[in-house]
Amino acid sequence: MLSYRHAFHAGNHADVLKHAVLVEVLAYYNQKDKPYWYVDTHAGAGCYGLEGGYAAKNGEFLEGVGRLWDAPPRAGVLQAYLDVVRGFNPGGALALYPGSPAVALECMREGDRMRLFELHSSDEPLLAALFAHETARVQIRREDGFKGLIGLLPPPSRRAVVLMDPPYEVKTDYQVVVSTLAGALKRFATGTYLVWYPLLQRPEARRLPEQLRRLGMENWLQVELTVRRPARDGSGMHGSGLFVVNPPWSLPERLKEALPEMVKALALDEGAGFSLDWAIR
Repeated sequence: MLSYRHAFHAGNHADVLKHAVLVEVLAYYNQKDKPYWYVDTHAGAGCYGLEGGYAAKNGEFLEGVGRLWDAPPRAGVLQAYLDVVRGFNPGGALALYPGSPAVALECMREGDRMRLFELHSSDEPLLAALFAHETARVQIRREDGFKGLIGLLPPPSRRAVVLMDPPYEVKTDYQVVVSTLAGALKRFATGTYLVWYPLLQRPEARRLPEQLRRLGMENWLQVELTVRRPARDGSGMHGSGLFVVNPPWSLPERLKEALPEMVKALALDEGAGFSLDWAIR
């Protein structure tokens, strides 16, 4: 049963990391004239109100994007990310937070295309309404993104950025992420894949990054951001990570500049920090 709603977590520390990297990757793709596809396996509702509803209940954005809002960062990665979020808030107050599809569309060009998957019976209609004016560029499917992704690959242009951002609300999501990425790479080895994952105490979460590395790709990057010490009882998410297959060659240096500033802004206690590792040939 699908119960996860990203609206509760919109704009939190995990979104800051995920969307800052996504903006950077898409900016790199924009450097070539050839069009590309953006594919999102778990698209959510697309955009979230922060002044009421689910996001206001938990207020996670206050310890995420909210901490960057009134103190503009210096790192270029974070500046570009905040510029996208500000584009959805022309009045100056932080009232809306764009989800990954909205972030991506803001970065993409007229000739690029978007393919979105969302199964949730409440979120899929919201997603469709958000992009109702973009039917030429955006296609939305109410189906399992893990299964639907493979059928889309390779894209006609042979260029694509794929975001795999499942809720991990069931343990099997971890293994399905690994098997789906393996299948996608067999069909389309040159695409750029971003796999988001939570930092939790549960064993399947801790094993995931190493399982992804064992798939044997030549070019990859792994970045993790922690905002607090792990809870003594093992509960809760203390950070998140991204595993990027075929990352832009410039991404490591750009993140080296941004991550210390991200940690300083988002830290909840002395357990905050980051790690960055990569192999790019």
